[in-house]
Amino acid sequence: MPLPRAFYARPTLTVARDLLGKVLVHRSRAGVTSGIIVEVEAYIGESDPACHAAPGPTRRNAPMYGPPGHAYVYLNYGVHPLVNVVTEPERSPAAVLIRALEPLEGLALMRRRRMRSRTARRRKPAPIPDHALCRGPGNLTHAMGITLKDTGIDLLGEKLYIEDRGHNIETIKWSRRIGINVGIEREWRCYAAGFVSVSGKSSS
Repeated sequence: MPLPRAFYARPTLTVARDLLGKVLVHRSRAGVTSGIIVEVEAYIGESDPACHAAPGPTRRNAPMYGPPGHAYVYLNYGVHPLVNVVTEPERSPAAVLIRALEPLEGLALMRRRRMRSRTARRRKPAPIPDHALCRGPGNLTHAMGITLKDTGIDLLGEKLYIEDRGHNIETIKWSRRIGINVGIEREWRCYAAGFVSVSGKSSS
């Protein structure tokens, strides 16, 4: 069962922390894929220079200004779609980027999608271990089959959603956000310590 709207209609850093251990599920014609969320990053408001809301409302960032509990998907450097969950009340633009998953369901489908992407870049791509299938936000969306068409989708629906399956994360750590050039002093990256699926350096 998808998490309720009230889960997302809270302060973004609280939502980011509470997303760890929850399960992201995507249902498509090709099959069902899912994974435990083990790494996220928060982006909060027009005063956050790294947030897409920093310039104010645009056509691209419109989902961030809408109601909480919707997906915000955008292209990173025009190449990889990245998936975020919209948080806080409507007209308070904020979102949490999902950076990594511990794969649960549909690993064969995830691997086919990732290998297809790799084959487009090299003739004989190396095999992908299970823990690396959704390691990093771009790899995650390729493996899960999430595209730009999913931006704005309601996470309380039946296609793309997040649910609580009772997975307990023993140790949660915070660090500076990674992969950005501004706002790097904010320790708004949150991850589950001890999971090899976490991208980047696992240090606090």
